[in-house]
Amino acid sequence: MTDDILPETGQPVGALVNATPAKLPGPVVLEGRYGRVERLDVKHTVDLWNAVKGHDAIWTYMSTYGPFATPEEFAAWIPTRIPLTDPYSYAIVDKAGRAVGIATLMEIRPAHRSIEVGHIVYSPALQKTPLGTEAQYLLAKYAFETLGNRRYEWKCNALNWPSRRAAGRYGFKFEGILREHMIAKGRNRDTAYFSMLESEWPRRKTHFERWLAPDNFATDGKQKISLTQLNADTAPQ
Repeated sequence: MTDDILPETGQPVGALVNATPAKLPGPVVLEGRYGRVERLDVKHTVDLWNAVKGHDAIWTYMSTYGPFATPEEFAAWIPTRIPLTDPYSYAIVDKAGRAVGIATLMEIRPAHRSIEVGHIVYSPALQKTPLGTEAQYLLAKYAFETLGNRRYEWKCNALNWPSRRAAGRYGFKFEGILREHMIAKGRNRDTAYFSMLESEWPRRKTHFERWLAPDNFATDGKQKISLTQLNADTAPQ
């Protein structure tokens, strides 16, 4: 986006943009080829617990919650997430109808047309699967094309290298690290920031769809071309 020159003073100013506020996330069902994304509900509790129990590493970089020691503790936590509007929580559901992960839309700033995907909980059943990638595609498409955002953010603990690699793989660009940004579970957290812009989305969308296409997978399920290759200009830093 090219900056402008203010005629009255000769000073550089930002380009004029569409300032119509973005819409707020809602209780949509985002259908995909490999599963769907839908509003988090108590009905997802048992499936989610079965998917995440015993996998404490999932929760290490969550700022305020997890891991959960018992199904009762987990079942008490889920209803606390459902009423929240920021973060707005979605369950990721596989073709068999089982909830296998959670993702949220958060840091919602309609006036600036900016939103973040975060609080991502991917169980082992979802990690490194087409559905895991498709869920990110569906949420990004919703954020840009339905809600009308111009900036889509991803941020994570700077020590969380799997998350940083995932951001680059999905097509987010690294913007930098905020030092001593937070205190998370009593520990320092430097935060790595990534973003995807409305102007970048058409190309990222094409890459997502090319990767997700059935013909990108061999009969043994192995990918023929990686999403990292397609989004090579967003290699993690």
